[in-house]
Amino acid sequence: MGDSHMGLQARLMSQALRKLTAVVHKSKTVLIFINQIRSKINQGGMNFGPTETTTGGNALKFYSSIRIDIRRIATLKKGDKAFGNRVSVKIVKNKVAPPFRKVEVDLIFGEGISPELEVLDAALSLGVIKQAGAWFAYENEKIGQGRENCLKKFKEDPIFFDNIVKVVTDKLNNQGFVCE
Repeated sequence: MGDSHMGLQARLMSQALRKLTAVVHKSKTVLIFINQIRSKINQGGMNFGPTETTTGGNALKFYSSIRIDIRRIATLKKGDKAFGNRVSVKIVKNKVAPPFRKVEVDLIFGEGISPELEVLDAALSLGVIKQAGAWFAYENEKIGQGRENCLKKFKEDPIFFDNIVKVVTDKLNNQGFVCE
């Protein structure tokens, strides 16, 4: 590659993003870019700073309001069949809310984020639902064995699920979080 092509993609991205940010802001829309991570090439044997980078130069990092790093950490399976992924979501940059937050969520294939599994995780962390081995219980009443059976109970009994949501929401509100 010649010198004229060096950094061409980064230069084009910078020019385009300069124009796009104004248009996106005026139209009150959201523009989402999906990028992949590349390993940085070792420069001179020094290993300082991050070992990964995104393509396209620094313009996308600079112009973005929110940057999210999503990585798969586990595969969700029923027997041998995968039905989703557990992912780690880290807010790398945020101009509209506090940055550097991290959360793990279950992404179910064909559905997205499962509200039932999110409520289960919140209920477990707040002590609303207790876990003993593989068994889950609410107020000394067994819900089921394994996360899949809890999910099944939540979906089959919406009144029970709504009650758990209310208890979790109340606990979070008492801790200073605003839940609607």
